[in-house]
Formats: sequence, structure tokens, C-alpha cells
Amino acid sequence: MKILKWLLFFLFILANIVFYNHAYSFTHFSKSGKRTQSPESLPFFEKLTTLFKGVSIPKPQNTTLPSRKYETLFIQSHEKLETWLIEVENHKGIVVLFHGYSSCKSGILNYAEQFNEQGYSTLLVDFMGSGGSEGYQTTIGFLESKDVKVAFDLMKQKYPTENIYLMGSSMGAVAIMKSIQDYAITPDKIILECPFGTMVKTTQKRFEAMNLPSFPFAQILLVYGGFINGFNPFSHQPTEYAKQIDTPTLLMSGKKDGRVTLEEVEEIFGNLTGPKKLKILEKSGHENYLVNEKGNWVETVFGFLNED
Repeated sequence: MKILKWLLFFLFILANIVFYNHAYSFTHFSKSGKRTQSPESLPFFEKLTTLFKGVSIPKPQNTTLPSRKYETLFIQSHEKLETWLIEVENHKGIVVLFHGYSSCKSGILNYAEQFNEQGYSTLLVDFMGSGGSEGYQTTIGFLESKDVKVAFDLMKQKYPTENIYLMGSSMGAVAIMKSIQDYAITPDKIILECPFGTMVKTTQKRFEAMNLPSFPFAQILLVYGGFINGFNPFSHQPTEYAKQIDTPTLLMSGKKDGRVTLEEVEEIFGNLTGPKKLKILEKSGHENYLVNEKGNWVETVFGFLNED
């Protein structure tokens, strides 16, 4: 019995170390190293290794620069943020673009190019911890909501009489929604791509992607993640944020999305209180929608922006 007690105590300590390390690595990019492959593509043994050691995600770096003339602007949020402003002469408005988790602004340059071609100026933002912005921390849209606010305020100050639109992909979409709830920012329209329903669900999906039980591991991971990052991840619920959004909204999702379910997207859509449009892209997963459905995306997005 004494040996069993010590063994259980050792396993308890080990489990807590494992969950702490995993929660930390999920919310803090590394300064260097090789990125862990997506859970779906890992061999079984490596899935177990990743489960115990946590993922390794080097800080995302901007690998491509805009092809058009641009200006680099820095703004202060939780960290100093780097942004690229691409101005179009006689523009129709300004679109502020926000990337997803473990990405950066160079990853959404193709979106900016489409807006520029259609006569819109664009501001591309690196969230805290990503690209040219300071820090290594990410909170999957929670603290990033302030990043959205300061970027919106910058454009509102610079273009006080112009229409300002916000577009975000995945984590970027969630950060926009939370910013509208928390800071009452007032963009003219918003475009949301594949926002998750709750932090709990998106964490569970990562365990399911490795064919591992999500309960209670996802919940324990979130407890540690909240402790490390100083917020309650169980309250991070875009489905609830949607109830405070009366801004005209285009909500988009890929039918083949393995990270965000159609049920989550439909719940968010049902909770939006203003003018809204839902577009499901048949050929797309949880990805940049210009990869597989450029024509469909262009028609949908600019049809929405051109509506009165």
C-alpha cells in the first residue's frame, strides 16, 4: 500500500507537470526550433509524445512582403504591434485584416491583394506574439481583442470619415467578436471566417484530431492555460459574444472544416443580432479560402461589401 501511494503521488505530480507544459507550449511560441506537425498527420507514438511534452510552435515569421507600396506602422496594445498599411488611391474604404492562430500577416497578403484590386485600402495586423509584433504569447483571441481595438482606433483616427471594415480568420474572427463585445468598437461591417464556438470545443477538437479522449484532458488543460495566462478560458465563448453584435456580418465557413463544426458556426450565426449572411464553402476546410474557392470567395465578399 505504501508503494502504491507513492506511485499514485508520483503519477499525480507527473500529470500536473505534463498538463502545465502542454498548456504553456500551446499559448507561447518558441524562439526557435522545428514546428510539430498537425496532430492528424502524426504517427501514434509521436502523438503520445506530443500529448505529454506539448506542441512546439516557433514564433510565426513574415516571409513575404506586400507587392504594392506599403507603410509599416507600430501601435501599442498588450505588446507593440507591427502592421502594414497598403493605401489605394480614391479607395472605397479600409479593410483591417487579422490572421489566425500560429500565423502572421504575410499569411493573409493574398486577401489584402483582392481587396486592393477592388479599390479598398488595407491594414494587415500581426497579433501580439506573432510576426513583427513583440512577445511570444498567444491567447487564441482573448487578449487579442485589445489588438483589434487599437488597430480599429488607429484607422478611425487616420480616416475619420471613411468606412472601416474588419475581417478575421479563425482566431482573428474570434478576436473581432470579443473586441466588439468588450470595447464597443463600431466597424461598418465585419467578415468572420470559421470562428470556433467556445474555447472548450476548439481544445477538445485537438485531442480528437489525435484520436485521444477529450474529456477530462481538455478541461484540465484549460485550467492550466487559464492559470498561466491570467484569464478564464471557459468564459471564452464566441457564441455568447455574437449576442452583442449588431454590426452587419458576413459569416463564412468551410464544409470540410475539421476544426470548427457547422453546428458551432450555425449557433454563432443564430445569435448575431444585426443584418447577417452565412456562406458555407463546399470545397474548403479550416484554411485560407482563396486556396480552393477564390471565385466563390470574391463573389461573396464583395457582394456583401457592396450591399447598402
